[in-house]
Amino acid sequence: MRGDSMRSVFAPWIGQPVILQIAAGSLCVPLRGMIVGESDASVAFRIHDGPEEIDIHKVMVMAIEEDHSVSVLVN
Repeated sequence: MRGDSMRSVFAPWIGQPVILQIAAGSLCVPLRGMIVGESDASVAFRIHDGPEEIDIHKVMVMAIEEDHSVSVLVN
């Protein structure tokens, strides 16, 4: 339908512990942390409980998977 926008593939992962597979040249590097937001071209990513966010270009993300090694406490 006209006017409908497609939901981002990153949206369901925001706030969840994940492993991003990042392509950098001929390397593929896993990053553990949390997606905390996104823009049109990048995702804001916090590595583990680090205080700062880094922006990662979406085209560099080859895969996203749930990080089962992180235990989440629910109050």
